[in-house]
Amino acid sequence: MLTQALLVDDSRSVLNFLKRHIEAEGLVEATTFLDPVEALTCARERGFDLVLVDYEMPHMDGISFIRTFRALPGCADIPIAMITSRQTDDVKMEALQAGATDFLPKQPHSVEMTVRLRNLIQFGAAVRKLNDRAAHLASEVAAATRKLGEREEEIILRLALAVEYRDNDTGEHTLRVARYSRIIAEQLGLPARLCRDIYLAAPLHDVGKVAIPDNILLKPGRLTDDEMAVIRTHATIGERILADSGCELIQLGAQIAAGHHERWDGAGYPNGLKAHEIPVAARVVAVADVFDALTTRRPYKEPMPIEVARGYLVENKGRQFDPACVEAFLSRWDEVVEIAGERATPFHKAEAPFTPIMASPGRGPFA
Repeated sequence: MLTQALLVDDSRSVLNFLKRHIEAEGLVEATTFLDPVEALTCARERGFDLVLVDYEMPHMDGISFIRTFRALPGCADIPIAMITSRQTDDVKMEALQAGATDFLPKQPHSVEMTVRLRNLIQFGAAVRKLNDRAAHLASEVAAATRKLGEREEEIILRLALAVEYRDNDTGEHTLRVARYSRIIAEQLGLPARLCRDIYLAAPLHDVGKVAIPDNILLKPGRLTDDEMAVIRTHATIGERILADSGCELIQLGAQIAAGHHERWDGAGYPNGLKAHEIPVAARVVAVADVFDALTTRRPYKEPMPIEVARGYLVENKGRQFDPACVEAFLSRWDEVVEIAGERATPFHKAEAPFTPIMASPGRGPFA
C-alpha cells in the first residue's frame, strides 16, 4: 500500500518538484494543495501518512496549519515536516511546539532534503503500520470483550430461568420482568448502560428461591406465619448468593435480589429500607415484579386483570412503590400491555369482580 502524502505550498513550482521527488521511487502517492484551508478540509475527510507544509503562505502560515491539523481526529502522530528557508531558533521552537516533526530546507537539490525526506517517508509508513496494528488489536479486544459479555449475559439469564422454572412452568416471568424494568429505567432517564444492566440483572431478583422448600414455594393454599417467614428469606439468600462478585452485573443483581421487596414507606423486608435508601435498580424491579406477579397465574392464585393491576400500582405509589417508577411504567402503558400479552386477563373479560389475592391473609402474589 502506497504511503499517502499531503503537500501544501502556495508555489505551484515547489509543489510540482516535491510531488515528483517524493513519488520518484514509487512508494508514495502525493496529494497537493496551494491553499492550506482546502488542504485541511481534505484532511478531515481522508487519512494521510505524511504531511509537508510551507511556512509562509497566504491566509494561514505553516505553524497555524500544523496546530490545526494536529487537532484533527487521528492526526496526533502523523509525521509533519515544515518547509522553510527561515530556520531560526524561534521559528523552529514555535513549529515544534505546534507539533512539527522535522524541517526541510527550501533548496530543491539539497542532499539534506533528500535524506530527510526519505526518513520521513519511512517514518510515515512505520506510523501507519503501527496504527493499523493498534486498530486491529483494538478490534480483536472489542470482539473478545463482546463475546465475554454475551456469555456473561447468557449465564445470568440461564441461572434466572433455572430458578423461575421452580415457581412456574414457563420461565417467562423473568423475561417480562426484565423488559418491564428496562421500560421503567429508560423513562426515569437513567444512563443507557445502567438501563441495559438493569434489564440484564433484573431476572436474578428471585434467585434466593432456590433455597425455599417446594412444599412452601409451590403450596396452593395460604401460608402460615412461619412459612411466610421462610419465603421472605429468599431476598437475603439471593443477596448472599450474588454477593462479592467481580462481575458488575452480578453485583447489580445482588442489589436487586436484596432490595426488590423493600417498600417506599419503609414497611418492606429484609432491612426496612425506605425511599431513596433503596437502590434505584431494586425500586425499578419492585414495580416490574409485582405487576407481573399480579397478572400471572400461579399455583395459589388466578391472574389479575391488567387494568386492576394498574390500579394497584397507582393506589400504592408513594407507599409500596417509588412514585417516579410507577409513573415511568405507566407512561409507556401500550408497550406494557403488549408485553403482558394474551396470558394477562383483560378487565372487560373478567367474569366477576376481581378480588385481589393479597387481601387474603397468609399469602401474597409477590412474596
